[in-house]
Amino acid sequence: MHTALDCFPCFTRQALEAMRGVGVTEAAQREVLRHVLRSLASEADLDASPPEIAQRVHRLVRRLTGDDDPYAELKARANAVALAALPRLGELVEAAPDRLEAAARLAVAANTLDAGISAATADGGHADDRRGAAERLVRTLRQGMDERLEGDVDELRRAVADAGRILFLADNSGEIVVDRLLVEQLPRGRVTVGVRGAPVLNDATLADARAAGLHDLVPVIANGSDAPGTLLDDCSPEFRRVFDEADVIVAKGQGNYESLSGAGGAVFFLLKAKCPLVAGHAGVPVGTHVLRRSAGAGA
Repeated sequence: MHTALDCFPCFTRQALEAMRGVGVTEAAQREVLRHVLRSLASEADLDASPPEIAQRVHRLVRRLTGDDDPYAELKARANAVALAALPRLGELVEAAPDRLEAAARLAVAANTLDAGISAATADGGHADDRRGAAERLVRTLRQGMDERLEGDVDELRRAVADAGRILFLADNSGEIVVDRLLVEQLPRGRVTVGVRGAPVLNDATLADARAAGLHDLVPVIANGSDAPGTLLDDCSPEFRRVFDEADVIVAKGQGNYESLSGAGGAVFFLLKAKCPLVAGHAGVPVGTHVLRRSAGAGA
């Protein structure tokens, strides 16, 4: 998926959010933003995918602010709240007549929390606050499970049943805790979870996978890249081997969709189409919950 001019306001908004999250002064924000805007004006390639350009923006922000992980506190709170909600969410899956579908619906609903989870966990450091945030999270995701899902769960069911090797590509912190419920519904002994190779935005890394308890369930591999998506040319040889050998890939979130939507093979995307450009590319209205198999090379 190529970058559009409409992506540029998002790049600058993300840069500002990252700086404000670590308390950078307004004067420093202006200076860093000037560097970001100059970089976007002179170097941005509209033929590149949005995660490619976002990767360069966030590298610049981290270098100029001196903070390697501006979202670290937010990610820790998101994981803590999601873990507090996990038993209740697990009960929803266990009680469902179709556990795979319920877990998939929860996983897509959790992708809606990209921005909202920061509000839900703003006071999540204290135990009482965390319990309240967890209750709100359960209510939000329970409602999200009832949203219409654009896609065919049975197609996913057949694909994973026949697959010898499954690669599950995680998206964000917090969300990755909920994803554990879907991973548990996939065939045992055949699943590997992939995460980002270094911090970028609130995307999940090895530390987040460990916090979610995924290391106790399945092998987990970092992709070697600091892009907010899966840029295969930027990933490590080890990750590329796992990716290439997978019979089925389950890819969470818009960043993975933006970077892999043209991939061939059995790539299943699970996301909420929050961005008008992603929604348009997928051919669905904004806000749609999507389970979509890749259309193949050239999409």
